[in-house]
Amino acid sequence: MIRADIEDQPQNEETTHLVALDVDGTLVDHDGHMSEEVREAAQAVVASGHHVMIATGRSLNATLPVIEKIGITTGYGICSNGGVTLRLDPSLPDGYEVLERAVFDPAPALKALRAELPAALYALEDHEGNFLATERFQDASFGLEARGVDFHELLTTKAVRVVVYSAENTPEEFARAIESVGLHGVTYSVGWTAWLDIAAAGVTKASALERMRHRLGINPALTVAVGDGRNDIEMLGWAARGVAMGQAPREVLMAADEITASVYDDGAAKVLRSLLG
Repeated sequence: MIRADIEDQPQNEETTHLVALDVDGTLVDHDGHMSEEVREAAQAVVASGHHVMIATGRSLNATLPVIEKIGITTGYGICSNGGVTLRLDPSLPDGYEVLERAVFDPAPALKALRAELPAALYALEDHEGNFLATERFQDASFGLEARGVDFHELLTTKAVRVVVYSAENTPEEFARAIESVGLHGVTYSVGWTAWLDIAAAGVTKASALERMRHRLGINPALTVAVGDGRNDIEMLGWAARGVAMGQAPREVLMAADEITASVYDDGAAKVLRSLLG
């Protein structure tokens, strides 16, 4: 695991909230569109002084445009399902720096998955933020064009995030295959379709957010999280107020403290506006 020196800070006496926001299916719909209502609500919460933090499965380059759109210029961001933590600072040459990349050896998981899902497509984000992929595998969540490689090259590369996608299987078949593999030493989540995200052991959005909560000195009772995916379940449980989007699958709804409207009805905006008093 590669990390900068992030020291826990004593909690302060303020009432500032830490607000963690998923992106896809929460701030933007599944076509990648963010409504004006959501954008304006997010900008208002940022301007109010709350610590608004994007917490997404997207990789860095696909996350930065969202951060910019809702007006976050200082603070922190969580990418790659907790695998990458950013510090935002407009005085830096790029406007940000990577504080932490949690890397792992993907070979055991990849070999086991390949045996069960030989027709699946595989990609990984390496320790420098590059994407390597098999067979023309590209996705908007990568944020950049993946370099095509042989599967065996993936086995020798240190990874921050591994993605597996199968067009040949239903989500149910895919989930059964994942279960039969019995992945060990990694954290994983199955997405909306036959899609799997893998991170280092113990690394989730929630684990990264908890480190940031300590760093900022935020009272645990003042944490809010909004999300819609299975990779948000730990985050919703971590937050004192975990809010699921209305279109989320049942297990996500069950993990939440409350449910807002769907992404198509600006559910995230309703939660954000509630923080403005």
